[in-house]
Amino acid sequence: MTRTLLLILFCYLLSGCITLYKPSTSLAIYDFGTPEYSQNESQPLNRKSKSILIADAAAPLWLDNTTIQYRLLYHNSTQTHTYTNSRWKAPPATLLARKIRDSIISNSNEQVVKNGSTAKTDYILHLELEEFIQAFDTINESHVVIGLRASLIERNSRTIFAQKDFAIKAKTPTADAVGAVRAFSSASNQLIHELIGWLTTKLPPQ
Repeated sequence: MTRTLLLILFCYLLSGCITLYKPSTSLAIYDFGTPEYSQNESQPLNRKSKSILIADAAAPLWLDNTTIQYRLLYHNSTQTHTYTNSRWKAPPATLLARKIRDSIISNSNEQVVKNGSTAKTDYILHLELEEFIQAFDTINESHVVIGLRASLIERNSRTIFAQKDFAIKAKTPTADAVGAVRAFSSASNQLIHELIGWLTTKLPPQ
């Protein structure tokens, strides 16, 4: 009888362990991918433009992390949420600054240097990421918003030569993290296209 009870107890505990065990959900890591336009499709900077140092983008504390954030506009627009199993590869400001830098280099005859470089440049492009979030209009519909302030600073005098606020919105193909990432990638391409166009008009030729 004792052996039977022990066997029953063992089987019960074993079944409990099997029931309680749940495979871990993998964490999805995202970045913006590659630009969807080539040099011919965007307005290239003048090859005789002044040289630019593109500083790392600044961001408020709530954006200085790798979470993918969203708001439920139909429920409480003042509250932010984050996806549990989806993350950015790096903080959005870092990813965006890198993509902007690479895109401008490919469209400006490489007259761009990275932040911290000792090379002498004529201007500094300071970037401030002010908004970067997915907004749900309804349960099944959402869009993303990117807000960026670009300041072109004359390096010698340290004065602001030109400044512009960019606000980009893009509808998500699906109302989830994957849809948000795709929309952010598309919106970042549009932002870069507008930023390059702005720099083209503001940077004086040598």
